[in-house]
Amino acid sequence: MTRCLIVDGSSVVRKVAKRILTTPSDLVVEADNANSALGALVSGHPDIVIVDGDLPDMEVTEFIRNIRSMRNMTQPTIIVMMTEMNLALMTKAKRAGANDYLLKPFDRTQLTRRLHDLKRAA
Repeated sequence: MTRCLIVDGSSVVRKVAKRILTTPSDLVVEADNANSALGALVSGHPDIVIVDGDLPDMEVTEFIRNIRSMRNMTQPTIIVMMTEMNLALMTKAKRAGANDYLLKPFDRTQLTRRLHDLKRAA
């Protein structure tokens, strides 16, 4: 079973991603901000975190560093969603510990291909 946490202030983005990723053998949990997501991380130990690059309550780099500092859990794969290619944000997020990026809006093919490629690379 793969556990995924989707963190985005937009309920539409969370709903679309959840519909795409939910299967009988996979669990998808949503959070609308970084603080809620950090709580869900502690209790849910997701394998994958898909996070908006523009969180309402915390810089995404700080959020990623918080995850990477959690030593009592297996570290998840972190994918940062962005609305445009932002090299500065991509670099900062990568340095903080992000594994990959995804442009919004995304569709089923883009999201599932990205996850498949990450699983294959692991």
